[in-house]
Amino acid sequence: MSASVLIIDDEAALVRSLSFALKGEGYIAHAAHSGTEGLALIARTEPAIVLLDLHLPDMSGMEVLERLHQSNPDLPVIMISAHGDTRAAVRAVKLGAADYLTKPFELDDLFHVITSVLERERLTSEIAFHRQGAVQSAGTLIGSSPAMQALSDTIRLIAASNSARVLLLGESGTGKALVARAIHSLSPRANGPFIEINCASLPEQLIEAELFGVEKGAFTGAHQKRVGLVSLADSGTLFLDEVGELPLLLQAKLLHFLENGDYRALGSGRTQKADVRVVAATNRDLQDEVRRGRFREDLFYRLNVIHIPLPPLRARGDDILVLAQSFAERFCREENVSQIRFAAETERVLRAYPWPGNVRELKNLVERLTILRPGQTIHPADLPADMSATSFPAPAVITAVLADAERILLEDALREAGGQKGRAAEVLGISRHALKRRLQRLGMD
Repeated sequence: MSASVLIIDDEAALVRSLSFALKGEGYIAHAAHSGTEGLALIARTEPAIVLLDLHLPDMSGMEVLERLHQSNPDLPVIMISAHGDTRAAVRAVKLGAADYLTKPFELDDLFHVITSVLERERLTSEIAFHRQGAVQSAGTLIGSSPAMQALSDTIRLIAASNSARVLLLGESGTGKALVARAIHSLSPRANGPFIEINCASLPEQLIEAELFGVEKGAFTGAHQKRVGLVSLADSGTLFLDEVGELPLLLQAKLLHFLENGDYRALGSGRTQKADVRVVAATNRDLQDEVRRGRFREDLFYRLNVIHIPLPPLRARGDDILVLAQSFAERFCREENVSQIRFAAETERVLRAYPWPGNVRELKNLVERLTILRPGQTIHPADLPADMSATSFPAPAVITAVLADAERILLEDALREAGGQKGRAAEVLGISRHALKRRLQRLGMD
């Protein structure tokens, strides 16, 4: 959905041009030419952000700002001031305005400020969400297999520590982000923010700015100061997913932060401090990456204070069926449809399938089946071709195959021993009595 912007300014020509430009960028633009009109429009238009001029015909922009913060304290406001009013605009920021622009300004500067403010609001909302306890704790890690019981116990022990760094190791889709959130929510930092970044999702030239922040003018396109995720994670947890993808230069800066707790925003000469617990995750073999010169050895040891290997889904036994049932219940609620059920033969296929995509693959499968087969019993033919076409032989078939293999092995041993059972037993590494029993069972005595 497009964000709605309310412009409160009495310069009609400026309002028209700003409205036109905003609509061209995909925003929904509303306009008011006085403070009274602007305050009245708030309830009707529900803007995501307000552009507010300091000088209005009926009241000052400061007064409008004060009233807005009384009625809509979470609504971000960007102050617009004339060249000589910079001090007043800065004072407005101190009183709660999200940012300010000085007339005349470039449209690119306007869009950068709006984007930056809306992004900060989004991150702030995420932090508030996690602080309210909406993150999943270790108690919601589904499964009772020995591997999952051991994982839950480990999470609780590690979470009790306030600052121990953790490295989560495992294949893609094993739930590393869920484990990181569980560690955070059970830790003394649970009331602080949980900030997550996927190190593989951003271009190399942007990831430093994302982590440590950037000063205005630090590089081409840096039109606005931006707060980094390290700063936003202060007093909480920073989860670095796919940490093995970090470029070497940034690895050095991350190492410095882990060792000293301080950092500098890109383009800044000022050192800042942040109290952050770092949980990192990777599906790579970092020790092999160190040997190949692609990952710093000192950073590896700094991150690897405690490492937790996450079990792949294929190693979790009946957890596969428990997870499938849980996902089915969840998606039927979300889609408001009757719940799917799994036939016994389908459960056997799910149990035996190797799940290269792990829990993520199972989750996507159940969601797809819920949408395409609502309320139905799922049979093997309803599964993807690579699953349903896989042959999983019945126990009787397996027994026959094993018996044939054993018969061939015994025949080869007897042939090598010239028919002498004692020597054949020695060849096989079993006793003569054990050999006799096997020959009798297979009708070969």
